[in-house]
Amino acid sequence: MLNVPSQCFPAPSSQQRSASGGRSKVPLKQGRSLMDWIRLTKSGKDLTGLKGRLIEVTEEELKKHNKRDDCWICIRGFVYNVSPYMEYHPGGEDELMRAAGSDGTDLFDQVHRWVNYESMLKECLVGRMAIKPAILKDSHEGKKVLNGMLPKSPVTDPLPKEAPSSPSYDWFQTDSLVTIVIYTKQKDISLDSVIIDHQGDSIRAEVIVKDYSYLLHIGLCHDVQEDFSVRVIENVGKIEIILKKRENTSWKCLGRPLENDNSLIPKKDRGLCYRKCQLVSKEDVTHDTKLLCVMLPPSTHLQVPVGQHVYLKLTITGDFVSVSNPEGNFKISKLQELEDLFLLAAGTGFTPMVKIMNYALTYLPSLRTVKLMFFNKTEDDIIWRSQLEKLACKDKRFNVEFVLSTPTSDWNGKQGHISPALISEFLKANLDKSKVLICICGPTPFTEEGIKLLHDLNFSKDEIHSFTA
Repeated sequence: MLNVPSQCFPAPSSQQRSASGGRSKVPLKQGRSLMDWIRLTKSGKDLTGLKGRLIEVTEEELKKHNKRDDCWICIRGFVYNVSPYMEYHPGGEDELMRAAGSDGTDLFDQVHRWVNYESMLKECLVGRMAIKPAILKDSHEGKKVLNGMLPKSPVTDPLPKEAPSSPSYDWFQTDSLVTIVIYTKQKDISLDSVIIDHQGDSIRAEVIVKDYSYLLHIGLCHDVQEDFSVRVIENVGKIEIILKKRENTSWKCLGRPLENDNSLIPKKDRGLCYRKCQLVSKEDVTHDTKLLCVMLPPSTHLQVPVGQHVYLKLTITGDFVSVSNPEGNFKISKLQELEDLFLLAAGTGFTPMVKIMNYALTYLPSLRTVKLMFFNKTEDDIIWRSQLEKLACKDKRFNVEFVLSTPTSDWNGKQGHISPALISEFLKANLDKSKVLICICGPTPFTEEGIKLLHDLNFSKDEIHSFTA
């Protein structure tokens, strides 16, 4: 990606050039030789001042770093903090300062075309210059290539007006790592918005942006190790995928676009992607419910957002389970500033309520109550009954009520099916004007009847969220 420079530094009149056109050197202090510099770069000392982070640098930010003790220079789209290198530079500090706080590519290229500055300054790498948006000449022309970005897929039919701005991606490398950066242009992106699968020689990264799916799908030009890391900078909506090279060679390109690369479409139109996961354990929860624990492969990053679910495909008695991408339209923003949370669940419809309960009780300072009404046929059907009862004792904000449709004669609790009589008392909020959310999940007849009853009780659509059991 970083090509050998082809142009030039310093100017012909510079002190670094002799009259014959050769390059003179400035005497260096003792202990400031090339070998001393190499030893410093291998010492583990933070030479960027960023503690190992790589950042995106705007032109405005670059201009601020224009002093000898705070000098950043851009070379071919990459920004380096050359302050530590000042006393080691054979051409002297003045020559470096000519490019301080600016793009020094042309200056460096004039006399450094043979120098491997990528290796020389790799420990000084601050990050990459921020990419300016490309401008389309017309609706049928692809976006221009900027700062080494891969060509975009041809522009297809325009997205609806309500669609978010299409993300873009870029990449850069060191001797051992390749970092792919996705710019989502959104500030509400989190780690559970990102699904990444490294499969063979390709990488597939899907990012959920509002109700849309953005896909990066690349056939890599070189081999990388199976495991990788991913980081999200939420305040700017930037995603970094860090791949480990199998060989410390310089990549000339990231790879080739694969099917649907760089596309943004409604999430519901994307289709499910499955990956094979190892079945770690299986245990009985009730007489007809089991808890499966599966382990994602190291080549996958996937987190199931609060209120969403996955689909499973497995061969009976097999050791592996295929797990889909998360599905569901629950938005965690529904829980913000919530005061009263009511959960209506029937049977395995309790499943999505677990993470919602835990999130609400852990992260919502405004929360006053979480109430669960759990419908089952018999006592033996109640999932995690003892855990729920313990939670109710431990956290006074949580309350659970069990309702059985076919109880035994010694059952002293509530019984019957979902009805106005059962839920009207259950749904009383602490205050008439409190912010309320009611979640409901169960078999289709249960959910449909429950939603009808909630509407009859004058709860609005914004106060009700139904899940598919």
